[in-house]
Amino acid sequence: MPKVFTSKTQKRGETGENIAVFYLERQGFKIIDRNYTVKAGEIDIIGEKDGKLYFFEVKAVTTTVTRENISRVTRTITGIRPEENMHDKKLARLYRAVEIYRIEHPTKAQYWQIDLLCVYFDPDTKNAKVTRIENV
Repeated sequence: MPKVFTSKTQKRGETGENIAVFYLERQGFKIIDRNYTVKAGEIDIIGEKDGKLYFFEVKAVTTTVTRENISRVTRTITGIRPEENMHDKKLARLYRAVEIYRIEHPTKAQYWQIDLLCVYFDPDTKNAKVTRIENV
């Protein structure tokens, strides 16, 4: 059964994840799973490319994004960058979830990495920008 997102923050996260999946598929990734949840934590997106497994954490923020400024967008209206929300506690929970996933799926690729996807989007104009930070 798919997750049902009800709060404004959850809906923003879901929109950000949908944008991230679109971005990853255009980059040649095969999406294996989304919102993999265990008691230890959650993995937003699990993908595979060139025999390597990727675990993606998505941090989405709303901002003003136009076609003219899309390449320069790096902050939200409040001035907080999405990667600033990737704190040590969140990273530790993500690592535990990855360890559990790898135990439960031992036949998956042996090479893996964790990446952060920062999604900036404007719900009014429907413009978005995704920045990928590798090996967090």
